[in-house]
Amino acid sequence: MTLDLSGRVAVVTGASRGIGYFIARELAAAGAHVIAVARTVGGLEELDDQIKADGRGQATLAPLDLTDMAGIDRLGGAIHERWGKLDILVANASVLGVISPIGHVEAKTFEKVMTVNVTSTWRMIRSVDPLLRLSDAGRAIILSSNAAHSARAFWAPYAASKAAVETMMRSWAHETETLPLRVNAADPGATRTAMRAQAMPGEDPETLPHPSEVAKRIVPLASPELKETGLIFQAKHNRFVAYRQPE
Repeated sequence: MTLDLSGRVAVVTGASRGIGYFIARELAAAGAHVIAVARTVGGLEELDDQIKADGRGQATLAPLDLTDMAGIDRLGGAIHERWGKLDILVANASVLGVISPIGHVEAKTFEKVMTVNVTSTWRMIRSVDPLLRLSDAGRAIILSSNAAHSARAFWAPYAASKAAVETMMRSWAHETETLPLRVNAADPGATRTAMRAQAMPGEDPETLPHPSEVAKRIVPLASPELKETGLIFQAKHNRFVAYRQPE
């Protein structure tokens, strides 16, 4: 079934490159008006040009550093003023930090990972939760990672940040389970992105799925027909498998 998001308004963070860029394109191709959030103006402008070239949907560019918490608050206010609601949130933006023994991680690096990956995600949720509740089928997709569960050596800051956002997602889903709002997480798995190259510099990127492929599998979580909430969708064998963590 073809996904139809005509008339729906979506926020995508980290939309200037990688998975976020292609999620924004996929949402627009389904008819959504995408509010594209990122620090890099050039990347946002390229996204806007591509959405226009794709021929469906529209974009509003929102250059914003997600460490600017007041800016996140203003974004929610601006969405309310212009559209009166929000239908889709894709909280995609994150940083890796450093792959290092936990005792060697500098305080400023740890704090940046937590600020961008956790605090700004909470702040965005706080800003748009009232707007998603005004939608007839609000959908929130929080990007996560298997690092949250594997707790592999040397990945402590990033792994801890993703565990935190998954827990926030689950709490939010419980709070809203009687509403039309559906809240889920998506773990895209290893993907051909700049962050993956930073983490695994010796890996052949051609062995990994392109972010455009991954985006196509994530965007159905924005469907108004989606029933599931509070789940983590993991990429396995070229498809997403949902599971619920033990209560």
